[in-house]
Amino acid sequence: MSSSMATPCPELARFIAAAETVLVDKSAQLRLAWCCVMAGGHLLIEDLPGMGKTTMVKLMARLLALPWKRVQCTSDMLPADITGGSVYNDSAKTFEFHPGPLFTNLVMADELNRASPKSQSAFLQAMEEQAITVDGVTRKLPDPYVVIATQNSLDSAGTNPLPESQLDRFMMAISLGLPARAGEKELLMESGRAARIDTLDPVCSPAEMAGIRAAVAAVSVSDKVADYILDLATWLRSRAFGFSTRTAIALTAAARSWAYAHGRDYVMPGDVQAVAKAVLAHRLNPKGTATLEGSQALIEGAIKAVEVH
Repeated sequence: MSSSMATPCPELARFIAAAETVLVDKSAQLRLAWCCVMAGGHLLIEDLPGMGKTTMVKLMARLLALPWKRVQCTSDMLPADITGGSVYNDSAKTFEFHPGPLFTNLVMADELNRASPKSQSAFLQAMEEQAITVDGVTRKLPDPYVVIATQNSLDSAGTNPLPESQLDRFMMAISLGLPARAGEKELLMESGRAARIDTLDPVCSPAEMAGIRAAVAAVSVSDKVADYILDLATWLRSRAFGFSTRTAIALTAAARSWAYAHGRDYVMPGDVQAVAKAVLAHRLNPKGTATLEGSQALIEGAIKAVEVH
């Protein structure tokens, strides 16, 4: 891929076109989700119930041709319910490992913040190391490996806030929100849109996805862009907690993916700005205003204040 490349990624175009036969007014969120997955990241979808979070995950599994499993998180769920465990086989007189739902390519953790903190933590090793250790034995997970979690608003009944260490494992967090009035009216008048998912053809195979991920990782980051990211980090660190080195790495990876999606093999400051809220808002804890709105406002302030070289 040369630096003169100008055609947006055709797989992304097909992905959005197919997904929008089911979802309405969600092209911006779909673009971010695609870039997150192609950058090798995990995705958190935050919103109220009934906004299409589960539908979006089903769409992504279908369109990316990834075997997937859904975990409905509840307060009484145990870590072994998702990691799996050893069961004694009486006829063989030995213990046999039975893998849990984390052993697949795409895991949907539905309403993750309804699980207990102990069960939430069972996802950490899988997300960070692409492996699970049970009974002292570490087992590798398949490649690619993607966790897409949904969580309800923290003021919903029966929720347990995700700790900072868990939030940091998600490269991006997005919110779907309500469609425009015309789009919502379309949903009311046309039933059965979700049933279309099973009729859609994948837009790329797992092998093609691996090729896209390799191309994303090869997108170049200049000294000036790296300095711009570090300048944003310095500005935000003086005003909020949570901008770790891992956060800076995630922001760079997401910007690479955004650049690739828009037909370039080099990152521009605009790519960093385009993904900044999705990568940073769920990680930052502004001093004195620890809310999502406060984080987003702070990121907007950083983008305005930090000079582009």
